[in-house]
Amino acid sequence: MDSYVLSCCSTADMKEKYFEERRIPYVCFHYTMDGVTYPDDLGKSIPFDEFYDRIAKGATPVTSQVNVEEYCSFFEPYLKEGKDILHITLSSGISGTYNSACVAREEMLSKYPERKIDIVDSLNASVGYGLLMDALADLRDKGTSFEEARDWAEENKLFINSWFFSTDLTSFKRGGRISATSAILGTVLNICPLMNIDFQGRLIPRQKIRTKKKAIQETVKTMEAHAMDGKDYSRNCFLVHSACEDDAKELASLVNERFPKLGKMVINSIGTVIGSHTGPGTVGLFFWGDKRVD
Repeated sequence: MDSYVLSCCSTADMKEKYFEERRIPYVCFHYTMDGVTYPDDLGKSIPFDEFYDRIAKGATPVTSQVNVEEYCSFFEPYLKEGKDILHITLSSGISGTYNSACVAREEMLSKYPERKIDIVDSLNASVGYGLLMDALADLRDKGTSFEEARDWAEENKLFINSWFFSTDLTSFKRGGRISATSAILGTVLNICPLMNIDFQGRLIPRQKIRTKKKAIQETVKTMEAHAMDGKDYSRNCFLVHSACEDDAKELASLVNERFPKLGKMVINSIGTVIGSHTGPGTVGLFFWGDKRVD
């Protein structure tokens, strides 16, 4: 029996089976599409293929974060059981949900003063956030204490490197992450921007690369330059895609080829909330590497 609850948000983009097997409860974000609001429930309400097909046909989903009341409802059953809670949130550079979780923490501690609740800002998103949860679940399973796990998360979260490229800039333009002019030129010139998440947890365009093939190759080169132990990298590597699984598999094949000591590799779909902002055509690569400083 675990001595504390390790929890996260649905935006860690891991599969339902994974969360169940690793004993990581999650709280759902929400999105509204075509006038209907759905939970970000790992593709159960709307399968991922259908979700991205609807975006490609013109749907413009709008997302909403987990609010204070929802966090309180999520936390309270565990507190009633006498459990402490270590909750990791989606990056504060992308969402305000960290602040909501902190407000809910104070409300719940006033009601359950004998319990401990700590909130950690992952400063990451999608399965980069999932990669942090995976490491924390390993630590919990080894008997690491609540305080040790919390401190480890704070000390190590910036070592997760997250790199994305996209062949469809429509949703990035709509969300203001890429200017309209850049999106138009990118489409005309077949440019796939290479982006990463910086030390403040924000998604930042880094390079303009012509053609998807070159973007895949450059993403692998980036991992070679920044991964812990270089080509001897032996930790886990997680990938995601939004309705472009073949591109993710091509990237995964190159990563496996360049890093023969690689640990576990996971390929998941980008979830419906993160995917509302990326749209179809995005691939992400996540690994442990240099500490993010910019």
